Amino acid sequence: MLGPVPGVRTALPGPRSRQLLDRQAARESNARSYPRRLPIAIKRGQGAFLQDEDDNVFIDFLNAAGALALGHGHAELVAAVQRQVAELTQALDFPTAAKDEFTTKLLGILPEGMRSRARVHFCGPTGANAVEAAVKLCKTATGRGEIVAFQGGFHGMTHAAMALSGESAIRASVPNVMPGVTFFPFAYCHRCPLGLRRDSCSTNCADYLERALHDTHSGMTRPAAVLLEIVQGEGGTVVAPVDFVRRVREVTTRLDIPLVVDEVQTGFGRTGRWFAFEHYGIEPDVVVLSKMMSGIGMPVAAVVYDERLDVWRPGSHTGTFRGNQVAFAAGSTFIDVMCRDEILANVRLRGQQLADRLDLLRREHEGFISDVRCLGLLVGVELGRPDGGPWPEAAALVRREALRRGLILETGGRHDGVVRMLPPLNLDETTADTAMDIFAQAVAAAGTALRSGPGQAP
Repeated sequence: MLGPVPGVRTALPGPRSRQLLDRQAARESNARSYPRRLPIAIKRGQGAFLQDEDDNVFIDFLNAAGALALGHGHAELVAAVQRQVAELTQALDFPTAAKDEFTTKLLGILPEGMRSRARVHFCGPTGANAVEAAVKLCKTATGRGEIVAFQGGFHGMTHAAMALSGESAIRASVPNVMPGVTFFPFAYCHRCPLGLRRDSCSTNCADYLERALHDTHSGMTRPAAVLLEIVQGEGGTVVAPVDFVRRVREVTTRLDIPLVVDEVQTGFGRTGRWFAFEHYGIEPDVVVLSKMMSGIGMPVAAVVYDERLDVWRPGSHTGTFRGNQVAFAAGSTFIDVMCRDEILANVRLRGQQLADRLDLLRREHEGFISDVRCLGLLVGVELGRPDGGPWPEAAALVRREALRRGLILETGGRHDGVVRMLPPLNLDETTADTAMDIFAQAVAAAGTALRSGPGQAP
């Protein structure tokens, strides 16, 4: 058994981890990323814990980029995988009992108003492929070519998905990405893209979009789709205000523009509801899903959309691994466990627990922690410079200090200035408190180290 408390016994990386990291550096692509920031070689995982090759044990709040809904090695999901592997692993898009059962359960967790109108397309097994499929679907259905996306959004690293993402750096060295994408400001009220104040703004981001869509001289034609992350995950866990989302839905409905909601990171319970859009009382035309669909990291992705958009001809969007029977079997069991064990309620409880601890920490480190954002177990802690700007060096130092103490975290957002947490949805109260204790120690240590530097007092 790993846990119930972390234990780091070596300097990081330990000798065995160092050996594997060096071998990786000599043989693998220069594009590798996580081991550069989190220098460990992973041996095994169990629940919310990971063990490295040097037998150091960590609480895992990275959680395979949020893909392991119930943590590492959940016994019932493992058993479902083992049973299905022995019977059938891949079946393209042929109907199977495993696929039929999963599809039924997937449709069953949609809001009631969407179920009877929904169609499901299983595509290539990544979120990026599902994003591209959704855009392709909307272009085909509407006959239009432009796409509206939002600043700060992230939709994947393939060619078209990258073009739809707001981070300029990921496109800088790749000429001729997909044309026809127009970016609008996202309601990131902590760092307002329009330079407005939260207490006096009437959601001008939504006003700007609505005016541009109506303006005969805006330079835009009516788009094929508006693509929205309701919580911008990689963008720094930026939670959209309710009014912003509802007004985007209202204008897209009025102008008959399909609204595509990217739920790759938020779908299947991460926010305390099955889907993040449920918090906002809207129904999108298209929902993009992946990441936690199987509950255990078996790759699978889907686009769920309104039947009126179902104009594709046979074979319009295919993929060899779209029939991952192992993922379907695991996903069915995952949904059953979520319902039986009331995991959504646990997400809300643990999310509030983390939010309360982090708010106390923010007040203790006023200014240094400039903002705390939580929706369920999707958590972001933004670090701020004395002048109020983002502080990526501080976020990186907090991440490093946390790792030394046995807590795995990630950073994201503008300039990587936000510390992000994606714990398993069945996180228990004791592990959550232990993680917050470590995080508080890491913040204090980082603040002390930065204060000792020249002119960098937080």
